[in-house]
Amino acid sequence: MSAPSAIRATGLTKLYGKLLAVDHVDMDVRAGTIFGLLGPNGAGKTTIIKLLTGLSDLSDGQASVAGYDVVRQPMQVKQRIGWVAAEVILDDDLSGWENLWLQAKLQRLGDWKPRAEELLRYFSLTDRREDKVKTYSTGMRKKLEIALALLHQPEVIFMDEPTIGLDASTRRSLWELITGVNREFGVTVLLTSHYIEEADALCHNISIIDQGRFIATGTPSELKGRVRSDFIELEASDGVTEELLRSVPGVAEVRTQGKAWILKVANSEETLPHLFRALGPERIRRLNVEKPSLESAFLEMTGKKIDQAGSDVHDYRKFYLNVRRSRQ
Repeated sequence: MSAPSAIRATGLTKLYGKLLAVDHVDMDVRAGTIFGLLGPNGAGKTTIIKLLTGLSDLSDGQASVAGYDVVRQPMQVKQRIGWVAAEVILDDDLSGWENLWLQAKLQRLGDWKPRAEELLRYFSLTDRREDKVKTYSTGMRKKLEIALALLHQPEVIFMDEPTIGLDASTRRSLWELITGVNREFGVTVLLTSHYIEEADALCHNISIIDQGRFIATGTPSELKGRVRSDFIELEASDGVTEELLRSVPGVAEVRTQGKAWILKVANSEETLPHLFRALGPERIRRLNVEKPSLESAFLEMTGKKIDQAGSDVHDYRKFYLNVRRSRQ
């Protein structure tokens, strides 16, 4: 028998004036899984979290979290969820233990200390519990933030771009923490990200989101399996035209994105020799081949690469994190 739904939504919609930020989204997140919302900045990922947690009113549709309606039973929902935000939520001038104490007070928890001790042990923070958070490394701070989110034993945790602004090593360490929390504590995780490799490594199921709409949903393998083509990303001299590229044997489709050409081909190994002959090596400035992957799945379904799809939307959260770190 399949696991029950931890999150369900039908026709989830959010309008800000004339801007349709979330466009009639349906979702079903099974309990005990890690579900990813994968899309560029400005795609509507954070807005969906705000709708599901009751921080923003629905314009249309219905949603439930942990079995409770987000509109009619918002307090029951809030009692059963945790949130790990991209922004720093810790008080730097308090110790790790004092941050847990403050969280317990804010949530009116009674016998919270045994749970706090358990979490500190799990995240290997017991020896630093009395140290001020401003002395913590980035990885330790993230551990403590997750500990705060788990303190009241939630059924569902929302993680909104939890690794944004982190270096590659710290990001991968956090991936291990997220999978461990899901496995050891049995908590359902809804994760938003614009990192392809992050969604692929962590999520049991993924919804690709663009401009407020779900383009596709499935396991990472299922989404990759939808791609039957290779993609060649090409930057060439000014004399290269769309007509020339379309004439190359094996090229099925030609798109432009910024300064690059995106060529959809059945088999890159067979097409590349024809491409070199047609253009000549001296006219090729940069070339990249994309085999079936989540990146190519996003490109196939949206017509653009994820790292460029939201390039016109300024990432204020990353800016905030960088400014805060520069002051430390």
